[in-house]
Amino acid sequence: MKRSIWFWLCFVIAIIFGIYFATRIIMVISGRGPLAHVRNISISSDTRDQNLSAIAVAASITPNTPVKSVDLNILKERISTVPGVKDCAVRRLPNGNIIIRTNMHQTVALWTDGENYFPLSADGTIVNTPTNVRNIADVVFRGPVPNDISEITRAAHNLVGNIDYMEWIENRRWNIYTTGGITVMLPEINPISAINTLMTLNTKHRILGKAIKTIDMRDDARILIK
Repeated sequence: MKRSIWFWLCFVIAIIFGIYFATRIIMVISGRGPLAHVRNISISSDTRDQNLSAIAVAASITPNTPVKSVDLNILKERISTVPGVKDCAVRRLPNGNIIIRTNMHQTVALWTDGENYFPLSADGTIVNTPTNVRNIADVVFRGPVPNDISEITRAAHNLVGNIDYMEWIENRRWNIYTTGGITVMLPEINPISAINTLMTLNTKHRILGKAIKTIDMRDDARILIK
């Protein structure tokens, strides 16, 4: 008897829930009720203090937008075109609200075309938000850059006050062009050590302030100065 009562009780509850959810689905499909419209859009980033207004503009979703009109694939494509966005994920919650999560490029330096300066990420991505003002605390690159500039950038920061810009030569090694007009030719192997040596020479002898044209460090056995 008790089993029979529990069976019918669970059966009735299942019917009630079925009717409830079916009604909700019908309301959303027909564009009626609160679940048929986006009431809230949540945008977040993996970087603190990031201005997300450009992402909100690209999303182009306002509260009370019909849920059916939001194509998540198109939404993701729009957000991915925002300068600085490395990748993103979009999700529609059961209540119709939209969640947007973005991963941003972490800029470590600047890249210049000779006129403007662009943020440059550690993986060599040039972020299309140019300015004509250079931050003197940033290392500047020109021309093509490899896929990983993190180590060379950290090393170059030790001489950032003397560096005009750096250039990737023949896809295998770096040149440093100083603010004093000197070209420093770094070796293909272990350029970080060469920069440390250059820093020591400059500290002891002020070599980057002398009237010379080139410092050739490509040979580990000797440094040629012209």
